[in-house]
Amino acid sequence: MEELIEFKKEETARARFKRLGTLRTNEVIRRLKVLGNCSNRHLYNYNEEDIDKIFSEIEKKTKEVKAKFHFPKNKKFKL
Repeated sequence: MEELIEFKKEETARARFKRLGTLRTNEVIRRLKVLGNCSNRHLYNYNEEDIDKIFSEIEKKTKEVKAKFHFPKNKKFKL
């Protein structure tokens, strides 16, 4: 157990980002594949409006998260 704690302390910010970014991205991809299972019209009943709502929300959240990586959070206003 101490070895795991020591490993975490020595992990660089870059290594932690790569490790967690990979895990979390793969989880998002996996969950999108699961959502894709709902496309089977023999098992589910949906319309174009339902699909538009789902993907509109996914795209909105994707843009919000991407913006966090590109714009500083506490940028002060200047003229």
